[in-house]
Amino acid sequence: MKVSIINGPNLNLLGTREPSVYGNQTFEAYFENLKKQFPEVHFDYFQSNVEGELINRLHEVGFSSDAILLNAGAYTHTSVAIGDAIKGIDTSVIEIHISNTFAREDFRHTSYITPVSKGLIIGFGLDSYRLGVESVLYADSK
Repeated sequence: MKVSIINGPNLNLLGTREPSVYGNQTFEAYFENLKKQFPEVHFDYFQSNVEGELINRLHEVGFSSDAILLNAGAYTHTSVAIGDAIKGIDTSVIEIHISNTFAREDFRHTSYITPVSKGLIIGFGLDSYRLGVESVLYADSK
């Protein structure tokens, strides 16, 4: 099974950015542990602060991955284009958020990703990604 993880803007700063919201661990360190937890899964990882690069990556892996875990960061709340990109690919997308977006500013309560995603996992810190992988594995075992 191939799972693609795509992270959007400012997620390259995990570990140093707002640790009270996002924790102290870098995504790279977390990703290494995630790969060890699921040795049967082939992961690839991409992060960009640029909306068009995220869309290009969705197009690139959206016909070859078994699942995509997408944390579009702030683009979640602004990008019709990312929502349209998800509609145009075959691979199911699970929307991921580290923080509980509904416990934050009002503008974070709107998502252009949720209506075109298979599911949504929010508020479990970096463990939201593990839960996303488990949801894919569980769905695959049915």
